[in-house]
Amino acid sequence: MNVLAEHVLPPQGGWLARAGLAMRRYRGAIIAMQWGVVLGYLVLVVLPAFLPLPPDQAHIWNNLTRFAQFAFWGIWWPFVILSMMALGRMWCGVLCPEGALTEWVSRYGLGRGIPRWMKWGGWPFVAFVMTTVFGQMTSVYEYPKPALLILGGSTVAAIAVGLIWGREKRVWCRHLCPVSGVFGLLAKVAPVHFKVDQSAWDAAPGGHRTSRQHAVNCAPLINIRRMESASACHMCGRCAGERDAVRLALRSPNAEILNRKGTPTDSAEDLALWPARLLVFGMLGAALGAFQWSASPWFVTAKQAAAEWLIDHAIMWPLNETGHWWLLTYYPEANDVFTWLDGGTLLAYIAAETLIVGGWVWGWLRLAGMLTGLPWQRLAHTLIPFAGASVFTGLSMLTTSQLSAEGISLRWANDARMALLALAVLWAASLGWRLAPRQRAAAAFGVAMAVSLPIAAWAMQFFVW
Repeated sequence: MNVLAEHVLPPQGGWLARAGLAMRRYRGAIIAMQWGVVLGYLVLVVLPAFLPLPPDQAHIWNNLTRFAQFAFWGIWWPFVILSMMALGRMWCGVLCPEGALTEWVSRYGLGRGIPRWMKWGGWPFVAFVMTTVFGQMTSVYEYPKPALLILGGSTVAAIAVGLIWGREKRVWCRHLCPVSGVFGLLAKVAPVHFKVDQSAWDAAPGGHRTSRQHAVNCAPLINIRRMESASACHMCGRCAGERDAVRLALRSPNAEILNRKGTPTDSAEDLALWPARLLVFGMLGAALGAFQWSASPWFVTAKQAAAEWLIDHAIMWPLNETGHWWLLTYYPEANDVFTWLDGGTLLAYIAAETLIVGGWVWGWLRLAGMLTGLPWQRLAHTLIPFAGASVFTGLSMLTTSQLSAEGISLRWANDARMALLALAVLWAASLGWRLAPRQRAAAAFGVAMAVSLPIAAWAMQFFVW
């Protein structure tokens, strides 16, 4: 409270700025809420893994495992994705159990400096793709043990990182979290952010001298004075009102993508290769393959062709041998078992879709970049709205399939999904038009063509397969 008394925003801050100050003032309530989420998270992740598989007649309302599946994959993840595009990374700063745990344990850890290898920009891409593929190999959406392995393993790793590196910081979240890169991209289009007035910051007593010494702990390791991007900000509210220069504010969802400053600040991440690769080959490539393989007749055809070749050459072990549940789906009591052929075909299918769809998107962006003079990775950020809509679409299919199993049919869902994707295409194309300094039509056309294959793949799944 004393800190807030010294750092009060001017009256023109408005109600949203006051809401940001309230987040700082009632930090204790936010922490209490975080621990409530941690408790619920542990119950829903851990307990179902030690219970028998639910019988066929089990429902969401009378079986913990079914409820946990619906809570995580039907509600939690789809709407976390939406929240990133609407509120920035407020989920990370206010509710995320991993973030809360890694920051808490770091108070009592070794406090070592962050090693150089951990700062490699490719970790979010690698972690996202590996987690996505591994989840499909073990059927994470259907069974609680792989959910405990993947979600629980990620939490244990976050705690371990907190115990070794950083002091009261979220080193895991900044550098290694499998979804941090995705969240950082989606937060770029959020209409709500913490705005920093650098001139007001510098005008405050000791502004320049202590620009890197904040009165607040920025857990995700941001230099608040120079923060221009919402990508890394966890929207926790701890810096609200700092030096009368930081306030929660509205902005255009296009503002950050259309920013042409190119200054060596957080906004320079727009030009980084790894976020663009994550967007093109991760969110629009690997994730699409993960959402589609189980419904694809091409997957079945490829597996049958591979099986025939193996039989013709008297190689039988890939058809007969199965892996462990922590590597391949293995639930004989549910008549759901993956052989090595199943696993290999699944890997090949996701890899092929990643290369074909991602390569298509990358090729059109490169062409548009050549015509407009923009780097392809800068143009890739115009696809953030579509990539977010695509990931939400895939996760929402789990929601409707789970509701369908409960007798709740949403026949309009696929039409609504296609409408959402079409609007995202228009948004992306308009961003391409506005971003290009010349040849704007070529930029808009290139962006639209880049997403034409992903949207065609979704249309195929909804209306053909």
